[in-house]
Amino acid sequence: MIRSSEFTKKLLALMLPITFQQFMSALVSASDALMLGALSQNSMSAVSLAGQVIFVENLFLAAVTIGLSMFASQYWGKHDFASIENVFAYSMKVTLIVSVVFFLGGLCIPDIIISLFTNDPILISLGAVYLRTVSAAFLLTGISQIFLCILKNCGKAAKSGIISSACVVINIILNAVLIFGLFGFPKMGAAGAALATVIARLIEVIWCVLETANNGHVKLCIKKIAARDKEMRSDFWKYTTPVLGNEIVWGIGFTMYSVIMGHLDSDAVAANAVANIVKNLVACFCLGLGSGSGIMVGNELGAGRFSVAKEYGGKLCRLSIMCGAVSGLILLMLIPSVLMVTDLSPQADTYLKGMLVMCSYYLVGKSVNSTTIAGIFCAGGDSKFGFLCDTVTIWCVTVPLGLIAAFVFHLPVPAVYFVINLDEIIKLPAVYLHYKKYQWVKNLTVREN
Repeated sequence: MIRSSEFTKKLLALMLPITFQQFMSALVSASDALMLGALSQNSMSAVSLAGQVIFVENLFLAAVTIGLSMFASQYWGKHDFASIENVFAYSMKVTLIVSVVFFLGGLCIPDIIISLFTNDPILISLGAVYLRTVSAAFLLTGISQIFLCILKNCGKAAKSGIISSACVVINIILNAVLIFGLFGFPKMGAAGAALATVIARLIEVIWCVLETANNGHVKLCIKKIAARDKEMRSDFWKYTTPVLGNEIVWGIGFTMYSVIMGHLDSDAVAANAVANIVKNLVACFCLGLGSGSGIMVGNELGAGRFSVAKEYGGKLCRLSIMCGAVSGLILLMLIPSVLMVTDLSPQADTYLKGMLVMCSYYLVGKSVNSTTIAGIFCAGGDSKFGFLCDTVTIWCVTVPLGLIAAFVFHLPVPAVYFVINLDEIIKLPAVYLHYKKYQWVKNLTVREN
């Protein structure tokens, strides 16, 4: 039996910095929406749609960082620092390739990309300006996310949180200066928000490089990035490919939700943008629990302490239910304040209120699934379940039903939003049954014959 004090100490040491980091990152989107909303509802909506491209890139980055976390957390538990450096270098190579593709797309064809999300010419024009300006951040974000992931998995979760949070503060300050033209700077609007993001990401990359080079156990070796390690590549993609499939299936499905809302009316786009921001802010504690769960369980599995890993898993699952319920209640209490600070049309306000109520119960499912699918299951390399689960729930249920509700039956906006937010709830029975099979109890550092 593990002592409750030991479990709590480990969890808080990981979860609190990661939660704060998640919250601060979500705060950037909130500040963008609040400041741009003060200029115009169209500016806020356009940047929200452009943000879907950032969201899609983050799907690929999430797959790579989850794959990196699988191995790094277990190798850290085993104290095998050389192997961590190998997977660190390989992950960086993959991320650079992905980031360059998104950088070139945002720079060269931003109007074509934005037109995939809306047919409103004003939103396309404003969104293209933002996307072209922010394109350099696609490259920088990829680099910084790999560094931050290594720090979290190698005993420096607090430092990772400090770096990310400080850069968020810089981003928010620059947002105000460049969006509104403070202190003699030109008033740039949406382009200013994009430039602020680029500058903050550049600072983040430089800080991460300096931190890992400063007396750390794990460093990025340039020679290893160029090296061809067949064993590492084979192991990495064996477990990361299902994660990538899962992220793509879930992410494109989630993007389809924005496409559906984007083709209803501008009030629906604005309300959906604000609802997603509020939901993401409140969900930070749930996501922090999920990330911390993966690292904690991975450390124990890598060290060969399977019984402890299973006991941790049970405690973390129970905590995830409580965390989701509390987060949902907090969101409900925030509804009056959100409606007060957002400057939306009366119709968009009505949509937003209903959407936030629906988000409250959505958070319970999100909390449980983040802890189990993205945390505990992936910690032991059990990544195929998430891919299959999301493929069925999103592409066989919520996306088809959402399209039918919006464009065949022409249901009201709140009804469409209800349908496309059922995915996390639908998964829960299957997630519970899969957890009890304990296929995730596996040491990835021991090569199978």
